[in-house]
Amino acid sequence: MSKTITLFCAAGMSTSLLVNKMKAEAEKKGADYVIAAYSLNDAPKQAPLADVILIGPQVRFALEKLKKEYPGKPIEAIDMRSYGLMDGKAVLALAESKL
Repeated sequence: MSKTITLFCAAGMSTSLLVNKMKAEAEKKGADYVIAAYSLNDAPKQAPLADVILIGPQVRFALEKLKKEYPGKPIEAIDMRSYGLMDGKAVLALAESKL
């Protein structure tokens, strides 16, 4: 059964490039993940469906709030370096460490 990795950022735009790189890394490994990016505004609809939630550095301020709203869900902020480099391999590894 596939696991869902959900990324939240300010608008969901820049993060879609990162999602594509993460999907490519998952494919190389033969891993079955559903990976998608959404605006932080979509959290009430998308967060309950996620197995792991990653948030972009630009919405890091929302980390504690999300952890309170979705207790028991692994939620982590993506570090600036991995995000800035659009390092799909590192960000996928972060997600996998939380699954």
